[in-house]
Amino acid sequence: MTFKQLTASLLAGVLALAPITGAVQAQDTVTDYAIAQFGEPPAIPTGDLSPELQEAVRVVFVESLENGRWGTDQSEALDVIAASGDPRLAWTIADMMRFTWRLEFHNALSDTAGELLGISFDSFDRWNKITNHLIAWDVPSYPGYLNEKRTIFTRFVPGWDRIFVEGDIDWRLVSWGGVLIDDRPFGLEEICNNCIPAADDPAVSTADEATWLKDSDIVFGVEVNGETRAYPRRIMEVREMVNDTLGGRQLGIPYCTLCGAMQAYFTDNMPAGVERPVLRTSGLLIRSNKVMYDHNTYSVFDTFLGHAVTGPLAEIGLKLDQATVITTDWGTWKAQHPETTVLVEELALGRDFDFRNNRDKDGPIFPVGDVDPRLPIHEDIIGVTTASGKPVAFQRATAFLALQAGEEIAFENVRLKLEAGGIKAVDADGSDLGSHQAFWFAWSQFHPDTELWTQ
Repeated sequence: MTFKQLTASLLAGVLALAPITGAVQAQDTVTDYAIAQFGEPPAIPTGDLSPELQEAVRVVFVESLENGRWGTDQSEALDVIAASGDPRLAWTIADMMRFTWRLEFHNALSDTAGELLGISFDSFDRWNKITNHLIAWDVPSYPGYLNEKRTIFTRFVPGWDRIFVEGDIDWRLVSWGGVLIDDRPFGLEEICNNCIPAADDPAVSTADEATWLKDSDIVFGVEVNGETRAYPRRIMEVREMVNDTLGGRQLGIPYCTLCGAMQAYFTDNMPAGVERPVLRTSGLLIRSNKVMYDHNTYSVFDTFLGHAVTGPLAEIGLKLDQATVITTDWGTWKAQHPETTVLVEELALGRDFDFRNNRDKDGPIFPVGDVDPRLPIHEDIIGVTTASGKPVAFQRATAFLALQAGEEIAFENVRLKLEAGGIKAVDADGSDLGSHQAFWFAWSQFHPDTELWTQ
């Protein structure tokens, strides 16, 4: 049967698919504020794709890549997908749209996704709108979805074949961040082409030697066993990942420019037989948060939560502990910690992006879906987890003023205190609780049950 004949056959019988697969509303998993912003979700079929629809998916998303062409067969197969009325297929369409190389192809895909989701477009940024709706409506994927996704992503970026594997990760939410995977072994100083190069055992200087830094420059301060180090934001915006040693402890330090979060994970004290993870940037994102992985095992980590979600490290249930990161300015940090070391200017590779005040000043540039409306999307919060396991966020600006006024800020066992121009969370006995600063949208989407401290 030709695809033209298959199209006619499926179009004629498409209404008969509903009784076979059933259909349910996604409403039970959709928040009221998502519906208020994105409208009511569409009906979602359940079960496997029909054999005809599976073949259409193969022609559009696999055969087109294998042959490097978009022709009549692909157009006819896309008609079959549109006629199915199955919104789940919009996930694979969105994946392909991220890599489309021809406007005609891009238009055909976006028109089909719009038809499946019942949305229209008023701007050219159609991939973003499609993906935001899919996330906000929590549209499920169809059985076998990861196979097509792996085919699409690994076709365009070598090195991802070991990344796209089953695990405790929601592959629907993974998108391309526009750069290649950093797959260099530990300590290789050669800068990779079009990847975000991690810095391993970075060179440092004393505070007095760091004359290139202005007092107003933003730095991320970390203290471990009495030893302090400043990681200038200018450098972290270029590197986004540092594997370091401080206070006799080994650290993996990711910085997500998109979600305003710098975190410091301890990567030593591994179980017997497990090497220290060498953290790298994969080039992938989940809801505008970077996806990091271990170069030794290719285990993927949930960057925000610090636990392995795929690979050998996920199999042993590895979860990394955090040290506190203080977001402050260089002048205040070095005044309180005159003995601090600081990363050297050369690590910035001559770049100075200031993403927060430039690229990201109007909000997230990648899809995030629905966002908890209790705070503005880019509001800075201090996030920490209590002894009972409850995540809690403190609005930074409000907490800072309250602390300056001498007020006590407490939530369960958590106490906030001023530290070198920033804020840290400590236990009731003063011990470090591993807090960090982040944008509200990022904290709330990775901690959907978070408490929000109010004064």
